Order: sequence, then C-alpha cells, then structure tokens
Amino acid sequence: MSLYQRLQTHAEFQPDKTAIDSEAGQLSYKQLRVLTDWCVEYFHALGLKAGDRVAILALNHPDWFIAAFAAARSGVILVPMNWRLSVDELKYVVEDCEPKVVFHDQEFADTAAELQQSFNHLRLADFGTASFPPEATDYKAASHSVDESAPFLIVYTSGTTGRPKGAVLSQKAIICSAEMSQHMTDLTADDRVLNVLPLFHVGGLNIQPLPALLYGATLVLHARFNPDIAVEALASKKITLINSVPTLLQSMLDSSNWKPESYHALRAISIGSTDVPVTLINRVHDDGIPLIQVYGATETGPVAIYQRIEHAGRVGSIGRPGILCNVRLCNEDGVEVPDGEPGEIQIRGDNILTQYWRNDQATADCIKQGWFCTGDVAHRDLEGYYWFDDRLKHLVISGGENIYPAEIERVIREVAGVNEIAVVGRPDDRWGEVPVAVIAGTADKAAVLKSCESLAKFKRPKDVVVVDALPRNALGKIQVQRVKSLIGS
Repeated sequence: MSLYQRLQTHAEFQPDKTAIDSEAGQLSYKQLRVLTDWCVEYFHALGLKAGDRVAILALNHPDWFIAAFAAARSGVILVPMNWRLSVDELKYVVEDCEPKVVFHDQEFADTAAELQQSFNHLRLADFGTASFPPEATDYKAASHSVDESAPFLIVYTSGTTGRPKGAVLSQKAIICSAEMSQHMTDLTADDRVLNVLPLFHVGGLNIQPLPALLYGATLVLHARFNPDIAVEALASKKITLINSVPTLLQSMLDSSNWKPESYHALRAISIGSTDVPVTLINRVHDDGIPLIQVYGATETGPVAIYQRIEHAGRVGSIGRPGILCNVRLCNEDGVEVPDGEPGEIQIRGDNILTQYWRNDQATADCIKQGWFCTGDVAHRDLEGYYWFDDRLKHLVISGGENIYPAEIERVIREVAGVNEIAVVGRPDDRWGEVPVAVIAGTADKAAVLKSCESLAKFKRPKDVVVVDALPRNALGKIQVQRVKSLIGS
C-alpha cells in the first residue's frame, strides 16, 4: 500500500481517532485525510505536477504531514530544508534542486523572502497556518496514479567535498524504513509517539513520526525541542515511545522535571544519530526505561540496523540488520570481513536512496552493485550483533548534526595568510563534539572566525589553533588523528 492508501485506510476504520496532537491543535485521521486531499488540489492550483519540487522551511507542524501525504498522492517531490543553515547554504539547495515553491512559516518568513530575491522563479506560500476547511468535511481530491519507485523526498546531506548532496528517496524507501521501525518497537495503533526532533531530518521524520501515522497511532508533535516541556509531556500525554539523540536526551535527564516514576506508559526510548555514550544508556536503564539504539543514514531511509526492546540489555550494540535490508562489513578491497574484525558498513535493500540528485559521480561512488557504502566502520560479534567502531568519513557530529569539515575548510582557505587548514572535532560535554580549525600560516584567528559567519552557527569553529605545519604522511595526506592531538580535549 502507498503512503496515501495507508492514511486512507485509517481514516475509514478510525476516522475520529487523534492522528496528530500538537501546539497547533489536534487532527483526527479523517481530518488529516481530508486536508491531504485539499492540499493535492492546492498543489495543482499552484501549477505543480508530478516531479516538481516543493521545499519546506518551517518548524514542526501538522502541515508537514499534510504536505507529505499530498506529495505522495500527487507525485510532487518534497525537499525538507534545514532551518539551521545560513541563507547562503539554503541558496545552494534552491539552486541545486530548483523548487517551484517554498512553503514557510512565520518563523522563517524573512529567510524565505531573501531566497525569493535571489531566485525570481521561486514562489512562496504560507505554511503552518492552515486550518481545517469547515465546509469540506468529506472533501476528496481526484485520484492520481503515482509510481512508488519515483522520487518522493530529496534530503540534503553535508558534502564531503564541501557541498551538500541531495539524497533521493522514493515512497518505497520510506515505507521500507517505516516497516523496519515498526518491527524495532512493535509499534501499534495503541501507541502514543512523542516527536521533538526537527522534521527536516529524515531521522526526525521517519524513525517514528511517519511510521506512527502509517500504523494508526497518535503522534504528539512539538514545534521545537524544549527539555522541560518534553519530559512533562511524557507523563501528561501518556507517551509510549520517543526517539532522540544523545545531546537532547541528556538535557531531558538533566531537567528538574525528569520524573521517571511518572512515565508508566513509556515502553522504550530509541536513540541514534551518533555514537551513544554507554554512561547515558546505563543512566536511562537505571531509571527502569529500555533504551535501544538505531543505526542508519539519510541515504538509508534512515532505519537499517537496530535493537529491539528485548535486546536493550546488550549495552553499546547498535543491534542487528533490519528485517527488510541486508548488511555486510567489507574491507577496503570490498571483501567481507569475518566476525570480530572491523569493516565498512554496507547496506542493500528497498530502503536505500535511488541516487544523489543530479550527481551521477557521487551516486556511483556510494552505490556499488546495489550496496550503499556508508563510510562507517563496525564489527559483528559471534551472535550477529553489530558494534559501531569509527567513521571512515572525516565527520564531526555536534548535537546530532553532521558537520563535514570540507565545508568549513573551503571557506577558511580564502582567508589571507592561511597556508594549510584542517577542521577536526573536539570533545564537548554539551554537544558531543564541536569543530575546531587548525591552521598553519600567518592568518589572524579573529579573521578566520569572521570568515565562517556565512556558515550555520553549529558549523562555525569554536576555536582556532595555529601550528607551524600540519602533520602529513609519506604521501602528503593530512593525518587527522595527529591533528586531533594538537587541539587538546
């Protein structure tokens, strides 16, 4: 069944059940279906047709799901935009995928206006202000046939070469990932799922929120994360499932409102995005709550490897391969490694990306004979559980956000007096890691930091370390581990 067909089924069997409970109000499954049909016709009124791109620049709101189901039914391609990016970075996304419309809320109206000034073809439309049409209590749009293998989402990831790439995900990929998410937690229509992660990440959208709606559960949606409000909702909304990242979960545990004895309904917390500290896992387990890990990437929908609730006691493992995909570990020659030895995680299944948008070379580089090469390293134990080891890609993960040093290095190289540059991650108690620039040359530290103001705040280096020369190997390649030893902890 397609995404829309699943919504339609729930609207018929449980029309009055709350589908989404948010600060903007509640929507029943029937209302969600009616608004979706209304949105399909609205897309047509805007002149959009199958294959056209529609970008969303907004905080979490029920309209995200109205737009998603409408896109699934009409063939329009959604482009979630990371509102943490700078205007210059967002301009690159618009230039690359050429959306015809940007839906935005009032929070980002000024940013949307700046984008429109740079792209005359771009239309803007309000988002997050739609109300249920009272005169359309049983509105139905005309039926449309959509190929479920066609592009449904283009989700931009930071680029290892300094530019982001648009991972193209089909409806089939999103449904495959959602079905594995259901298997991970035994999600049913009785669940109440809390989402505090931004929906512009495929993890925020499709590890729990969209699966919740596909299986007839109730989604409790927060516009943005607030630890005190989030932990209060666990009790007041009788939440059964929540997905998080280490930084956010730690802030929830540190909240004065954290009262695990009140979370009688909570079946499990799932967590991913980065390597999860064992101390954090044990802290949650000590409070009597199962914490299970999920591993994946934007390019895998994202669910690929996960623990089930009964595996929560295997602390530190990222779990087993999902039931609808294959996983293997390979050495640098593409040969599978035996149990116990580290190898690159490679994934094959309907959940992986179709391609990178208009980037054949990047697609060929990452998909080898149907296997997506993640650039992450893990090992498998004798019982078939996977354990995350390291990243092949030179990546910094700060507060759950992926930062590719090449993006920052590309900017800093333009500063006068910078002869060499390497950006690495420094451990940070709050964010997990923060980027630090290590330079060789005569450049002023202040000038280096000033040059990064065009980047999103979370990408800007928190420090600049000046050295005589960057350590390199015999082939002239910068030795990242040795660079890290220069910045302190």
